[in-house]
Amino acid sequence: MRFGDLLHLATESLVRARLRSIMMRLAMAIGVAAVVVLTSLGEGARRYVTGEFQALGTELLIVLPGRSETTGVQPGMFAGETPRDLTLDDARSLLRIPGVARIAPLVIGSVPVAAGELTREVPVVGSNSDFLAVRNLSMAQGSFLPPGELDRDLAVCVLGSKVRSELFPRGPAVGATVRIGDRRFRVIGVLADTGRAIGFDLQELVIIPVSSAQQLFNTQSLFRIMIQATSREAMPRVREAVRAMLKERHQGEEDVTVITQDAVLATFNRIFTALTLTLAGIASISLAVAGILIMNVMLVAVSQRTAEVGLMKALGARGRQITAIFLTEAVLLSIVGALGGLVIGFVADAIVSRFYPTLPLGPPPWAVVLAVLIAVASGVVFGLLPARRAARLDPVVALAGRR
Repeated sequence: MRFGDLLHLATESLVRARLRSIMMRLAMAIGVAAVVVLTSLGEGARRYVTGEFQALGTELLIVLPGRSETTGVQPGMFAGETPRDLTLDDARSLLRIPGVARIAPLVIGSVPVAAGELTREVPVVGSNSDFLAVRNLSMAQGSFLPPGELDRDLAVCVLGSKVRSELFPRGPAVGATVRIGDRRFRVIGVLADTGRAIGFDLQELVIIPVSSAQQLFNTQSLFRIMIQATSREAMPRVREAVRAMLKERHQGEEDVTVITQDAVLATFNRIFTALTLTLAGIASISLAVAGILIMNVMLVAVSQRTAEVGLMKALGARGRQITAIFLTEAVLLSIVGALGGLVIGFVADAIVSRFYPTLPLGPPPWAVVLAVLIAVASGVVFGLLPARRAARLDPVVALAGRR
């Protein structure tokens, strides 16, 4: 029997049993759509985190106080000791390391910011002039923090775009005065709208000089130090030099953690890839369930079509030809259902993207191919039993309408 004849017979049979065919196609479509949507969520989360880290800037190293061990326990924790603080002197010393282009020490806190009668609580970041370049920020109005010594206490600030619109809804912000905590600062610039980055909404930040932030929050320690290397090739060398420098400054104690953007990004990539694979595996179970449904419905169809099978055998059809006809029906159902599932999955992704535009949804290519292959394989595997049952029917008994 030619392949074209097989398709013709299978299609005619599916058209005659329209309701049964719709049920089986819908089951397969739901399974494929589940694979597409769930892997899209996992892949979208991975892309989102990748974009967030890339927004931090290139050639970036971050120094944190405290030594992170593989066990997750810091030295001295059980002895009641605390990690040594990072200081402005530590930050200044890092500029002497070959391969270090810029540093941006950070002090972070949250205090009320007021302009006239308008007040709101916002995150305040203390840093220096290099923070703009290290973080790949841009200005919408005015200028950023002026260059100078890290311990230079200046009463100037830069507002995020949302803070500016809330505190100065009508008048200009640059040149105005705001009260941050118990101190007054002159606004010298407004950041451009650059969205969020690793949990911080840059529109809602207020940035002041690092020394002013230390006085405002009554601390001499730094939250962390951001370092921009001169090139990606220099990052491993700079990382080791930073650890050696701070170890020497801290009396031989290696009590800081130096992480690179690439290392953190690679860790998150592994986590989200594993998550996507897990979601794909869970969704694939629904394809197996759809295959079982195809098998059960096809078994019922065989019992309902015994006379038809008997007639085909009486006309000379062989067992393998009968098997091929029923198997072609199951595979055809799986393929049509899989294609419908892809359409449903991509439409669902588009709908979710409208509500969450920051999440770059889209299934990885391997998930789309895998979903279709599993769907077709389910049709073959679970369609084989009813096809073989039909092929084994006795023609005389089948023509009599008995099973």
